[in-house]
Parts: sequence; C-alpha cells; structure tokens
Amino acid sequence: MDKTSKTSKSTQLGRREFLAGAAAAATFTILRPSLVRGTEANSKIALGLIGCGGRGGMIAGLFAKHGGYQLASCGDYFADRAKGVGNKHKLDDAHCHSGLSNYKKVLADNVDAVAIISPPYFHPGQAAAAVEAGKHVYVAKPIAVDVPGCASIEESGKKAAAKKLVFLVDFQTRANAFYQEAVKRVQNGDIGRLVNGTAGYFCGLIFGTELPADAEGRLRHWGMDKVLSGDIITEQNIHSIDVCSWIADAQPLTAVGTGGRKLRTGDNVIFDHFNLVFEYPDGLAVSFASRQFGAGPGGIDNVMYGTKGAIETHYGGDVKIHGKAPYPGGNTGKIYVDGPTANIATFCESIKAGKAENPTLAPSVRSNLTTILGRMAAYTGRKITWDEMIKANEKLDPHLDGAKD
Repeated sequence: MDKTSKTSKSTQLGRREFLAGAAAAATFTILRPSLVRGTEANSKIALGLIGCGGRGGMIAGLFAKHGGYQLASCGDYFADRAKGVGNKHKLDDAHCHSGLSNYKKVLADNVDAVAIISPPYFHPGQAAAAVEAGKHVYVAKPIAVDVPGCASIEESGKKAAAKKLVFLVDFQTRANAFYQEAVKRVQNGDIGRLVNGTAGYFCGLIFGTELPADAEGRLRHWGMDKVLSGDIITEQNIHSIDVCSWIADAQPLTAVGTGGRKLRTGDNVIFDHFNLVFEYPDGLAVSFASRQFGAGPGGIDNVMYGTKGAIETHYGGDVKIHGKAPYPGGNTGKIYVDGPTANIATFCESIKAGKAENPTLAPSVRSNLTTILGRMAAYTGRKITWDEMIKANEKLDPHLDGAKD
C-alpha cells in the first residue's frame, strides 16, 4: 500500500457544455460498456444502484436529475427498499434485486456503471466484483471498515485504471470550490508551517441507542452496528478527518485517545463519542473530538494553525483563511447535496472522455485508514502507530448468520 500518496484534484466537469448537448438531443440511447469512450454526447449511461436505503434513494434521484444516466437495475438486501427505488424510477421487478448477493444480479443486468451506496462493510467486495465485471464504479465514503478492505479498494481502483474504468469516491468536501482553493493556498504556504489544529464532528442522536440482535435487524439498522458501519469515526467522522489529512497532505504517524458509550449499550453497538490526538509528520498535532447525542452546538469543523495564519472550514458553513495572506472563501451551503451532484457530473464526464486516472482513490484510502487508526487507539486505550495498524491487518467480521443470500 502506498503510504505516501499525494492528494490529487478531482477532474472538473464542464456541465454547461454537457447539459447543452443533452438538452439538444431529441432521443437517448443506453450506453454499453464497449461503447463508453468516444460515444456521442446524447447517449445515456446505464446505471446500477447497489444500496437503496435513504441515501441510496437520494443518490438515485441525483443521478436521474443529472440527465446523463438511466437507472437500469437496483439492489438492496431488503426487497421493499429495492422495489421502492425501482418503482420511483420505473424499473420492473425483474431489475429490482434483494438478498446479500443483490449486487451480483445488478452487475448481471448489463449496466455500464454502478453506484455503491450499501453499508460500508460491503463496499470492498462489491467494488471488486464490479471492476472484474468491467463496470465503472461510483462508491460512497467510507470505502471500507478495516485495513484489508482499504487494501482491496486500493487494488480495485488500480485495476480499474488499468482497464480504463472510472473509479470515483464520493467525498463532498473535495468537490467544493471553496475547500479546493483554501487547501491549495495552504499547501502553497499561505499560512506558513503547520503547527497544530482541531477537528470535530458534533451532532445529535441520529441512530438511536439500541441495536437488534438478529442479522436482518442489524442490516436494517446498519448505522448502529460497529462492524457494518465501521463505527461513527469511520462512517461519519471521516468527513472531518479527511479534511485534516487533505490539508496536511500526509498520513498521521500515531493516534492516541479514548471513546465510548454514554447512552448506547451492547458490544456490537457503535460508540457515541471519540476524543483523539493524531500526530502527523513535522510535529503537527490535531485534536479530534466527536459526539452523537445531546443538544448544543453541532457541525463538521476544522481549524489548522500555521506560523502565518490559519485555515477554517465548516461543512455547510464558511471556508476561509485568516492571517497575512487571507482568503475570504465563502459559504459551502447545501454541500450534502451539491457535493454528490458535482461528483456525479464528474463521473459522467470522466466515463465519456475515457479519463480513468481516478484521483480520488489514494486520498480516500489514506483518510479511511486514518479513521481506523483512531478507532484502534480508542478501542485499545493506547497509542497506535500507523505501521502497527497496517501490520495488524485486522479484518472485521459481522457474523451475519441467518441472513438470506
């Protein structure tokens, strides 16, 4: 695994040009994999959706709104969720699949690309199968819940590039122009040498406090399951932690801290808070905290201090630089929707242009591993090094006995 990969910028879409071409088209054809590169601008990409829960349904709507895709197949463990999305997008039941192997049926439906919005535990296997089948891959963060899963995603991304397939990881912040410009300025030295920083993810009790014991109950409430989700630090807090590694353009050397449950109970249940310190190269230290309960101020925030200034970012709020070379930036607004909207557009343009450099892969693997490093430190109660985490190579197993294939 490349531990020193540098952050790359996502390819940006000239959406006005694409939409102008799409609006001028009188009819559309469904794009076949063998015809992806060099096709006419009025072809639609046949899309398979894997994961039809709340976010999966929203993502399906954004793909449809873009205009360059046609939902051709969908799958979810639960038949009601698959049929719910299918009915909304006028799919017949033959193209709405269920069970743990639903993704195999989606891949067999002659799609050009897949959007993987399933529980994070399943992402590596589903992405690997998609690349093997010659499909372009759009995958939600986090990409995996453990070190072997991250390695699998990294390998799948490299195989995709070799096969000229697009492999895009959907981080909303990385698609935002204010984040992009602010981070570029920091990496150009506008705030001087990085010294320390803070990062946080604070919200209310969005997942509840208890988890069903049976496999189907856990799958339906996977956000509460620490293996299926990777715990809140990997499933959600990754938004804030990713920004730290993006700004530092490095992986941390160590992590130390605590975490636990103040309201939640049960060995398989996610934590409701984390308190950590990540040590990066050159003495840079970042204090990270998260909570998922109670009232009071919330948000996904980062502040990194340098010798000449500071960068301040807020997911859904202002992004700016303070100091000797200030950058007023702007408000990131509805980034939860605007981010995937931009990434969906980039995915389409990259497929049609045959651009398979896949720049989102390496930074996404790095950030995902950083969350696992922090989780490992909190679970064990001791300082963990990056090399120790990689060497341990711990693989998580949800033990889904009784789940239907």
